[in-house]
Order: sequence, then C-alpha cells, then structure tokens
Amino acid sequence: MNLGKISVKKIFLLVSGGMAVSMLAICAVFFAVTGQRWMLIGGMLLTLCALAWMFLLVAAFGKRLSIFTSELCQAIDQMISGDPVRAADSEMLFARISYRLSRLYDIMQENRRKASEERQELQMLVSDVSHQVKTPVSNLKMVTDTLLSRSVAEEEQREFLKGIRNQTDKLEFLFQALVKTSRLETGAIRLEKKDAPLIDTLAMACSGIVYAAEKKNISVTVDCPEDLCLSHDSKWTAEAVFNLLDNAVKYTPAGGAIRISVEQWEMYVKLNVSDTGKGISESNQAAIFRRFYREEEVHEQQGVGIGLYLAREIVTRQGGYIKVTSEPGQGSEFSIMLPTR
Repeated sequence: MNLGKISVKKIFLLVSGGMAVSMLAICAVFFAVTGQRWMLIGGMLLTLCALAWMFLLVAAFGKRLSIFTSELCQAIDQMISGDPVRAADSEMLFARISYRLSRLYDIMQENRRKASEERQELQMLVSDVSHQVKTPVSNLKMVTDTLLSRSVAEEEQREFLKGIRNQTDKLEFLFQALVKTSRLETGAIRLEKKDAPLIDTLAMACSGIVYAAEKKNISVTVDCPEDLCLSHDSKWTAEAVFNLLDNAVKYTPAGGAIRISVEQWEMYVKLNVSDTGKGISESNQAAIFRRFYREEEVHEQQGVGIGLYLAREIVTRQGGYIKVTSEPGQGSEFSIMLPTR
C-alpha cells in the first residue's frame, strides 16, 4: 500500500474502522469466555466512546491542517510577490517552517540582488567596450576609405599605414586588458599567494617599461631589500606594479624620474611608485581607479583607462589596498599595501 497516495481523511477512516473492529472482536471473545452480557454491552459503549473521540480528533486535526495549509500558502504567495516573510515567534511546526521560508526568502533576495548587479555590470562593460572600440574602428574605416577612394603619395601612404598600425595596436591592447580583467573578475584565474622574494616581482614589472623609459630618458630606481620575502602572487602583483609604472612613464616628461621603494611594516609591506609627472588633481583621485576612466587632459596619450582598475583588483584580491597621493605639477605616488600574512 502506497501511503503517499492515500488522503489523510481516508487514513483516519481506516484506522478508526480497524480500531472498532478490533475492540468489538475482543469484547466478543470476553463475552464468549465469561458469558456475561454486561461485558458485551460495556465493550460496545467503550467502542462508541473511542469512535466519538476519534471523530473529534479527526475534526480538530483537519481544522488545524487547513489553517496550516492556508498559512503556508500565504507565506509562499508573499515570497512570489516579493514581500518579506515574517517568522512566527513560537515552537509550533509552522513556526519552524516559517523560519526556514524566511531564510529561503532572504537567500533568494540576495541572489536576485547579485544577479541584478551582475547584469548591470555586464551592461556597463558592453557599453564601455563599445565606446572604447568605436574610436579606433572609425579611424580605421576613415583611413582605409581614403586609401581606397583616391591615390596618395608614397610618403602620405606611409603616414596612413602608421595610423592604421597605431589604431590596431590600441585595439590589441584593449582586448588584452579586457581578457585579463574578465578572467580575473569571473574567477577563471585565481590568485595564488606564495612566499617569494619581492625584488624578483619588481624586476619582472620593471622589465616591461625599460625601453619606454630609456626612450624618454627617464631614470628608474628601485630600493628594495633583496632578502625581503612576502606571501603574494608574484605574476599578478608584477602586473599591478607594471600598470603603475606604465602610467608613470606615460605621464612623466622626458628627463624625469621614477622611484620604486619598499617599506616593511608590522602588518603590511608598503610598495611605493613615485614619479615627477604631471600629477593628479584631488577631485580626480577617487575616479582614476574606475574601469575605462581617463582624465580629459590626457586623451592624447595612448591607453584605455583600465590599468589602474586592474591594479586595484589584483591588490584587493590579495587582502591589500592601494592609494594615491598627488598634486598637479608635483608628481604622483601610488602606494600598494600588501599584508605580511
């Protein structure tokens, strides 16, 4: 017999019928043994009383089950409509279920909020990417249309080809930066902290800007203890430092200087990257870490405004933080704070 397919009312009827038959059978046995009529009459009365109380129990249970079902449906309807579910203050069965429904509602709301934030983030990313790609693509179309529509001198043709190369380089840099950022944000790449000499990480970061710094005659000095070991992801930390150095080279005039220094504190290791560049106004210092943000006065420089955002993400995911100190015309100092443990 499959009890899951039998109604509660039918189960009670079966139990009541079985109880009545059993009690009457016992009374009949006692009557046959003793021959006393009052034994039979008493057994029948006892059976009727038991059936009456069983009927009252079924009625009360059915009423309570109906109320419980109504309250449960009401709680589920509230969840469907988005209203908060309030847990009942008692030890009854519905109170326990109501508490769990309340917890389930909170979890659903949190998941809904995260999904909404992810959708907004995706929309912003698509919007930012389309905005960044629009300019180089338009320039490429304009140059190629010019080359196709009229004949140009060899020297002018060379200049057009240089322009095409610059725009394709910008697109390539943009795509590489987006790939790094998306892989980091989506968890495709997990930062693995290991004890490693910090000087090796700085050497890896500096190797990417040596040529550009020499081209502008910018001196680069590094002040870091060679025996300083730190638990960090060397590859991605080098990427973060490189982004700071790359910006420093871009916005420091020819003949300037860039200095990298390391200070060991009790809880953190402080890594400073300072330059003698144009500086950053106080009103823009909070915005420079936003993705694709670039100051109006530096749009002639190459870049897409994603380096500082990526650097902050890398440092934050290692339990650290990054800050900037700068004044217009006085250069800038970016400080990376990485935990010692």
